Amino acid sequence: MLGRLNHVAIATKDAVNAARIYGAAFGAQISEAVPLPEHGVITVFATLPNTKIEFIEPLGEASPIAKFVERNPDGGIHHVCYEVVDIIASRDTLVKEGARVLGDGVPKIGAHGKPVLFLHPKDFSGALVEIEQA
Repeated sequence: MLGRLNHVAIATKDAVNAARIYGAAFGAQISEAVPLPEHGVITVFATLPNTKIEFIEPLGEASPIAKFVERNPDGGIHHVCYEVVDIIASRDTLVKEGARVLGDGVPKIGAHGKPVLFLHPKDFSGALVEIEQA
């Protein structure tokens, strides 16, 4: 059911600056900053040979990551994202196995323009998991 690791997300106060450091230190290709108001974040991606690092910055005080960044002022890993072939079938299997889907369970369009869902960290050893339609 799970595909490859799509990205690891790091929440930070300044996504552009954090990504710039990865570009300079690791030679990563850095995307433009993209505000995603429907998710309450600004995203910047650092593309590496085998995956991506997504830097997310709160977009306003009501951002769902605002408290995370407040608790972790130096930033920190926020979630991991895995690709799935069929997000609805994956959601249904996960729910059947006892995992909790955050929100209303209806996929939203994520930073890559593909449907995404988030899974409760208490069901995955403390890690917030995102699944993305491949």
